[in-house]
Amino acid sequence: MFDTMLLDSSENSIKKASDLIRTGEVVGMPTETVYGLAANAFNENAVRKIFAAKGRPADNPLIVHVSSFEEISPLVTEIPVLARKCAELFWPGPLTMIMPKSDMIPMVTSGGLDTVGIRMPSNNTARAFIKECSCPIAAPSANLSGSPSPTTASHVLNDMKGRIPAIIDGGACGVGVESTVISFEGDGIRLLRPGFVSAEDLREVTENVLIDKGVLEMLDENARVSSPGMKYKHYAPKAEVSIVCGNSGEFNGFCMKNASADDVLMVFDESDAAGLENRLLVLGKSDEEQAQRLFDALRELDEMGAKKVYARCPNKTGVGLAVYNRLLRAAAFRVIVP
Repeated sequence: MFDTMLLDSSENSIKKASDLIRTGEVVGMPTETVYGLAANAFNENAVRKIFAAKGRPADNPLIVHVSSFEEISPLVTEIPVLARKCAELFWPGPLTMIMPKSDMIPMVTSGGLDTVGIRMPSNNTARAFIKECSCPIAAPSANLSGSPSPTTASHVLNDMKGRIPAIIDGGACGVGVESTVISFEGDGIRLLRPGFVSAEDLREVTENVLIDKGVLEMLDENARVSSPGMKYKHYAPKAEVSIVCGNSGEFNGFCMKNASADDVLMVFDESDAAGLENRLLVLGKSDEEQAQRLFDALRELDEMGAKKVYARCPNKTGVGLAVYNRLLRAAAFRVIVP
């Protein structure tokens, strides 16, 4: 058990946190997407501490974070041409690119795969921390495995108090959902996990963008996946969540007939629940607002003691696809078409 320290994002705090990384410990760190559990990606024992702290399955690969493009070369055996183009457009930022790993990346970090996902966060505190550590940082989301990802330091403390020695408080995350994850196939890009960098954005690099079936479908438990967030139940509150498809009127009509007074409605704005007296969680009208708010809202459901939740279905294009992908997993793929 640790007496978990909550550090600010000052230079001194970053140095204190990087000293912990050098001794093989795990630290909670902010990024623009969600908070991560950081450890030296080269240190097998430190990486195993991440899995232990999260209760995470060992075949779920970790994303390796760098502070500059030049840091990638030792980590991979090749950098595809499309990866360079993506880096030019989207780095630093919420995009993870999967490439063939070098022997420097331990199998425990890559989840037993011969590939590794790498990204360079745009969050200034994250990059300063990685640079100070002088090593690439393996960092999945800093939550207990399966629960909603954390977008504030207090979320991390709630899940990780006593499990890790320190958390850097960098404020609320601006994006709110984990990074987009892609792999490369010849002259094409495969979208494995949607995020703030959308399929439409990726088509600026190549028209050949394929959305993997794991984005919208439940994969077999025995399937091997190259991206986190594809296989296991994720982001789930204690309540039973169901996604209700349709426009505002159709959502309202369904809830009018089927939602009991105790059920919670997750809506874009209050007009979705006109005439209803249910408790509401408002995500926002735009895809970006919904992404930033989603995980906070899923955690609020537990605080509310919610038992059953009906969520209005997000868009399935742009950033909305990322919101829908996360909600699908929070709802264990329960989708209602009225």
